[in-house]
Amino acid sequence: MPLDAAALHTFVQGRWEGTILPVLTEYVRIPAKSPMFDAAWREHGHLDRAVALLERWCRTRPIEGLHVDVMRLPERTPVIVAVAPGHGDGTVLLYGHCDKQPEMTGWAEGRGPWTPVLENDRLYGRGAGDDGYATFAALTAIEALQSLGVPHRRAVVLIEACEESGSYDLPAYMDALAGRLGTPELVVCLDSGCGNYDQLWATTSLRGVVNGVLTVEVLTEGVHSGSSGIVASSFRIARRLLSRLEDERTGEILLADLHADIPPQRLAQAREVAKVVGDEVAGRLPMVPGMRPTHDDPFELLLNSTWRPALSVTGAAGLPAPADAGNVLRPRTSLKLSLRLSPTTDAERAARRLKEVLESDPPYGAKVTFEAETPGNGWDAPPMPDWLLDSVHRGSRAHFGQPAMFQGTGGSIPFMSMLGQRFPRAQFLVTGVLGPGSNAHGPNEFLHVPTAVNVTACVAHVLADHHAAGARARA
Repeated sequence: MPLDAAALHTFVQGRWEGTILPVLTEYVRIPAKSPMFDAAWREHGHLDRAVALLERWCRTRPIEGLHVDVMRLPERTPVIVAVAPGHGDGTVLLYGHCDKQPEMTGWAEGRGPWTPVLENDRLYGRGAGDDGYATFAALTAIEALQSLGVPHRRAVVLIEACEESGSYDLPAYMDALAGRLGTPELVVCLDSGCGNYDQLWATTSLRGVVNGVLTVEVLTEGVHSGSSGIVASSFRIARRLLSRLEDERTGEILLADLHADIPPQRLAQAREVAKVVGDEVAGRLPMVPGMRPTHDDPFELLLNSTWRPALSVTGAAGLPAPADAGNVLRPRTSLKLSLRLSPTTDAERAARRLKEVLESDPPYGAKVTFEAETPGNGWDAPPMPDWLLDSVHRGSRAHFGQPAMFQGTGGSIPFMSMLGQRFPRAQFLVTGVLGPGSNAHGPNEFLHVPTAVNVTACVAHVLADHHAAGARARA
């Protein structure tokens, strides 16, 4: 049966207004921080509360043959697995996560990370768009097709609770679930972003990442700063070590082996995105008055944030607040480093290289250590087959009014690299709702509800076309 786009949109809109937003609002209230940010997550129970809320909603879906399970491996965060049998051979895997980033300061008055506020089509609060909406979008897309009598193939919805910590629990679950997952032909990931709210955006690449803590120790205890000039400041040594990695004037990473060639197709796509988004590449970020982006050309900014390595200092220890800082030469400085890598750079090798460069030949013989977290590889999408490319464009035109766009993303989704290695023949649609101003991980994070509705409908188009493509191949 052909898919009636208008009827599909009406159904999806009704589900979002009637059954999704009330539950998603309750989800925002739960401080379900990822294990990296809540070491006592088991005792606090917030992750389990979030999983239970989503599980209850999943079990109410009138989807033929739907089986919902919460799997808990020892000492690991739980995962939700919902399987809709569908029709015909083949499997599609739909992925999202329900763990959240920490609170962050700077929320506007009346808003907060755990205080949901619906205002002008925006649901403010931590985790709604990153990535709490995914469970609802995936199952609603399936439910919509069944309500319209349109077939889909077997669908497995997998929602993890460790993504914001690097998905370190997920490989064990992938092994444990191998029999249920089978070999997916199509993977739909709902944990990405969009360049605007006017069309569907498909992610073509993701950067890798190496996070870690650089610590410089110069004294066994703090001493009067009158000793400065005799003992080097641990901060100055840390600054000098960072200059081995980064040109502080330009932000360029100085280690040539951490750079990668950018494929011609990705350059062409970045040029198209630059034409569509223009100055909004930088303009959507909340820069202070007078602050300029690192380049005037949106095309170069896109490459900087998707294919070129970049270093950020995201945290520090050993530094008292200014009001508490006396005239003391501090014994140590620790800096949390986040090095984003090109999609094709090996993250394990990059972590070893970082440790080698930072720890070798320490200035003044200081004690220098770099402890890396589990590195995450990036991902470069395989070419879309014609049926999937056509489906993405048709869905975008039907529900947004414009064709789809394709862009690299500066963030990381470790699961994509894992899946790419495990299922090298799978096709991928990586999309999401995190657009201009949505500020994932930061203050005033929001979900743009109309975009979530449209993305849900577009996913339904892809599931229907996936079934149709399989039927044509068998004919």
